[in-house]
Amino acid sequence: MKVLITGATGLIGTRLVEALQARGDEITVLSRNPERAASALGVEAVGWDLLAGPPPTEAVNGRDAVIHLAGEPVAQRWSQSAMTAIRDSREVGTRNLVAAIEACEQRPSTLVSSSAVGYYGKHGDDLVDEETPAGSDFLAEVCVAWEREALAAEALGLRVVLIRTGIVLDADGGALKTMLPPFKAGVGGPVAGGKQFMPWIHADDIVGMYIASIGDNSWRGPINGTAPAPATNHDFSKKLAAVLHRPSLFPVPGFVLRARYGQMAEIVTEGQRAVPTAATALGYSFEHPELSEALRSALGR
Repeated sequence: MKVLITGATGLIGTRLVEALQARGDEITVLSRNPERAASALGVEAVGWDLLAGPPPTEAVNGRDAVIHLAGEPVAQRWSQSAMTAIRDSREVGTRNLVAAIEACEQRPSTLVSSSAVGYYGKHGDDLVDEETPAGSDFLAEVCVAWEREALAAEALGLRVVLIRTGIVLDADGGALKTMLPPFKAGVGGPVAGGKQFMPWIHADDIVGMYIASIGDNSWRGPINGTAPAPATNHDFSKKLAAVLHRPSLFPVPGFVLRARYGQMAEIVTEGQRAVPTAATALGYSFEHPELSEALRSALGR
C-alpha cells in the first residue's frame, strides 16, 4: 500500500513506520522538519506546518491511506497558550489535512485519525466503550472537535477510522518512560489514591490496530485503542514494581501532581475504564492482553 503518515516521528508513528516498512508498504510522511524525519525514518518526507494551511496536494494524491497522528503534546502544563495549541493542532490541523484530500484528483480511500479515550471525560468505575457519549471537560471537547474534522472526509467518499488511544506501554516514550525512574529507584507507588482506571495498551497492539484499520474495510468510526482489561492505578503500580523487582510503597498524593502540572494532572488523577468493544467485535487479536506480560514485553524482561 501507499501510505501517508503525519506525526510519524512520535512514539506511535516511529513504530508504525517500521512495521509498515517491514511488510513492504511505500511510506511518505508529512513533517515540520522533513529533513530530520527522512533521516530518522528512512522514508520520503514532505514539509508541512499543520496550522499554516493544507499540505501539498501532490503528497496526498494517489495514496491508498492516510494515517493522521500529528498534534501538540498533551503531557505539559496547561497554560492558556498550551491549551490553544493542543486544540488548534488537532482541529485546524485535521481540517487542513482533509482540505488537501478534497483537492486530490485521486483521493485516498481511507483516513485513520488518532483520537484519545479522553473523549469520554470522567467516568469513575463505569465501563466505557465506543457507544459512550462524549464528556464535557477540556480534553473531551478537543477530541470531539478533532474527530468532527476527520469525519468530514466521509463526505469525500473516504472510510474514516478514529483510534481513541489509551496509555501506550513503551519503555522509550510516553507515560511508562516517565514512571520508570522512581519505580526503578524503589520509590514508586500509586497516584492520588490509585483507584482511578488506566486504559493501557502495548505499543505492538496500538500499531497492530492502525495496520488492521487501513487493511480491513470493516473498520470504521470510533475504535478504543485499549487492552481488554484496564487496570486501576494501584494495580498498575503494583505490577510494574513486581516486574522491576522493586517495592511499591510510596503513594503520590493528587495535590502534588496538581501543584506541579495544574489542570493537566487530571489525566493521571482521573481515568476511564475504557474497553475495546469495537476492535474485539472486528476480530482483532491482542498480542499483549494481560498487563504483567505486557509490561515485561515493553521493558524487555
